[in-house]
Amino acid sequence: MPRPTGRVLTLLELLQSGGTRTVAELADRLGVEGRTVRRYVDQLIDLDVPVESVRGRYGGYRLAPGYRLPPLMLSDDEALAVLLGLVAGRRAGLTTTERTANETASAKIRRVLPKHIARRLDTLLEALAFTDQPGELDHPDAGLLLTIADAVRHRRPVSIRYTDRDGRRSERTLHAYGIVAHAGRWYVTGKDAQVGEDRTFRLDRIAAARALPGSFEAPVGPGPAQRVLSGFATAEYRHQVTLRIHGTVEQIRAHLPASVASLEEHEPAAGQDPAAEHWLRVELRAERLDWLPPVLASLDRPFAIERPDELRALVIALADRFTSYARQA
Repeated sequence: MPRPTGRVLTLLELLQSGGTRTVAELADRLGVEGRTVRRYVDQLIDLDVPVESVRGRYGGYRLAPGYRLPPLMLSDDEALAVLLGLVAGRRAGLTTTERTANETASAKIRRVLPKHIARRLDTLLEALAFTDQPGELDHPDAGLLLTIADAVRHRRPVSIRYTDRDGRRSERTLHAYGIVAHAGRWYVTGKDAQVGEDRTFRLDRIAAARALPGSFEAPVGPGPAQRVLSGFATAEYRHQVTLRIHGTVEQIRAHLPASVASLEEHEPAAGQDPAAEHWLRVELRAERLDWLPPVLASLDRPFAIERPDELRALVIALADRFTSYARQA
């Protein structure tokens, strides 16, 4: 059973969430009688917390408007949610006219958090990267995120229990390079010690993680976000596609981003504008090919299909349909 001091702090959290709380509601949430709630309110008032009594049919208790409550009482999950929201908002450009407001808000929250939580959250923010402007992300497990972030920062191996897309379960030892938010999901990228190669794992498929003894050297080369994008572009799928497209890098990337396709850029000839249109080699892998012909049509650039023949047949079929539609108009 919670101690009285714990119930007083719970009462403070309930009042801090805003609005007027009835005595009956507070008693039910705290598991006590109404007279005990009134006694807890008196204890808060003795601590100079301005709790107001609201009379009437819907009366109860509330905090005085505008009261700023120190210290900030956030659980690990709540603090994680707030700081990740601020980071994602800054990344997406969702800032106020005072451009430093996002940074100062983050700093204030960290300053009033208990030290052990603040250190763990700072560790997470150091290990975190975004591949693009984040949209709505799935909900990560706070303990899992913080454990992996700590392993990233201190370069410690971490053991993970993972379920792959085919439902196979395994336990792996990972040298984690970083945590990456991409296309609404969370990933951790690093070296799978069992196979000795870089791998990317979806966080929502990791059932548990624990730090292991030892350490590893930080890799040189691309950062975690670029490693994740490169991994997606080179992952094993049913079809391997090779194209040559005449256009600029910007024109092609607008329809085939780095997370989908790898692009082989050629050095421009002497005197040639680097931004000028020229033939570029594009490679990608896909489980299905039916989405590619409309993408190639939307490019509106000359292209040649080197492989596979199935894609060439799909493009011809799409062109025939367009021709048929045009004749019926």
